[in-house]
Amino acid sequence: MCMGGTRRENVVKRSGLTLIRVSSAAGCPTRGHLAAGNHVFQVALGRGGIRTDKREGDGGTPRGRFKLLRLWWRADRLPRPRSCLPLRQIQKDDGWCEDPKDKNYNRPVKLSPASSADRLWRDDHLYDLIIELDHNTRPRIPYRGSAVFIHFARKDFTPTAGCVALKRGDLQKLLSRLARDCWIEIR
Repeated sequence: MCMGGTRRENVVKRSGLTLIRVSSAAGCPTRGHLAAGNHVFQVALGRGGIRTDKREGDGGTPRGRFKLLRLWWRADRLPRPRSCLPLRQIQKDDGWCEDPKDKNYNRPVKLSPASSADRLWRDDHLYDLIIELDHNTRPRIPYRGSAVFIHFARKDFTPTAGCVALKRGDLQKLLSRLARDCWIEIR
């Protein structure tokens, strides 16, 4: 449910955005552009470029069409975002299982002190906002990739481990344009 009462109807009607597209830049497989309606944003992609055959740890951003499932955010760093996506506040013990042998592979988990899961509560600001994608979720196939998100980019736009990353302001602008049933197409 969207925040702000009648805002839900205004966002959906104003944007009507159900598909955003990402493509790599000519000559630079780790950078690209995200097109959302009449807006185009620069993005950082995985160090392995866009890959059709995504594998765990290859650094590639998966090629395909994926539903935007949920928005995660750090409440200690940002106010509650206005979004039509379901919201989840990131807690200090939140992580994402990247172990293909674990039954929780490619799912959110609660961290134990010895956990090797990807920590969502980070010292840097990359995961202050995370849009969870449905890459490798139904079915979840071991070794086909995990923790593929849309999140904030580093200042120098260095490659990600396989995610799509945008400048802080650009990701926040994108959020205001998303409809609840939005998809991302990475090609």
